[in-house]
Amino acid sequence: MSIWVLAATVSGCIHSSDPDASSQAKPDAVTVDPTEPIAVTTTVGMVAELVRSVGGDRVEVTQIMGAGVDPHLYKATRDDVLAMMNADVIFYSGLMLEGKMTDTLVKMARGKPVVGITEVLDETSLLEPAGLAGHYDPHVWMDVLAWSKCVDVIADQLSVIDPPSESGYRARAEMLREELATLDEYGKRVIATIPADSRILVTSHDAFNYFGRAYGLEVMGVQGISTESEAGLQRINELVDLLVEKKVKSVFVESSVPRKNIDSLVEGTRSRGHEISVGDQELYSDAMGKPGTYEGTYIGMLDHNLTVVARGLGGEAPEHGFQGKLNQ
Repeated sequence: MSIWVLAATVSGCIHSSDPDASSQAKPDAVTVDPTEPIAVTTTVGMVAELVRSVGGDRVEVTQIMGAGVDPHLYKATRDDVLAMMNADVIFYSGLMLEGKMTDTLVKMARGKPVVGITEVLDETSLLEPAGLAGHYDPHVWMDVLAWSKCVDVIADQLSVIDPPSESGYRARAEMLREELATLDEYGKRVIATIPADSRILVTSHDAFNYFGRAYGLEVMGVQGISTESEAGLQRINELVDLLVEKKVKSVFVESSVPRKNIDSLVEGTRSRGHEISVGDQELYSDAMGKPGTYEGTYIGMLDHNLTVVARGLGGEAPEHGFQGKLNQ
């Protein structure tokens, strides 16, 4: 698929209510100066991390959303728009994760490649939770193998605009897929050590459905797929009933979502005579850890989540994760 066909497809996906968005004339395909790094702008850190890994020293990445930022609620700033205007290519996650940036992304797609890396995944890789009215769950990165399928999307698009460097992109993409496969195997192994009746993961919002599918956990969030949804009293009470009935020992907060709803669960179960603990390490859901840390990488983010959940729910996992790099 050519990059401009992809851009047109993406425009239609992210803004189907705009009848003109996908019919805008596209300029001729652009290639970049092979002596200069490719200017790439990305939205969330998980996408930026893949681009850096595949692109190597051929890319100069500007990441719009940093640690602790909620992409569901984020609106592009003037500086963000400038970074996108100056980019040779824009990569974003897609499936309405960056919903409030839709109009900006559509406008940018009229003049340059704008690639939603999950938008072209086979539908069999995606989850469509009940109540989402035909929309897919955007949190694909929580399933390491599903997310690894996005690696080739990035390699393909960089190769189109920078053909002389294609062999490098392909080689780095292959190395990254192998590393992600090793991480996925680690996740399956440590989650499997959790006692079967304790494999219930309760978090702040429904960001962990792919995580649950991949690693064999029953997952429940206080809020819905998007953090724009509010957690009602009925939902809190339903989860309190579940926690008491199943004698769940731990619930988890997320780095990019306020913890007030989790505190409500703790208070509710305590009033019913059941004590639950809040995991002493936040999970990373819609954002990675701080820049410059292991947890600030995609692999570190998932290693952290897998290790913390396994240990928090009664399983066995090395304190410092599968590479021994976690800062527990």
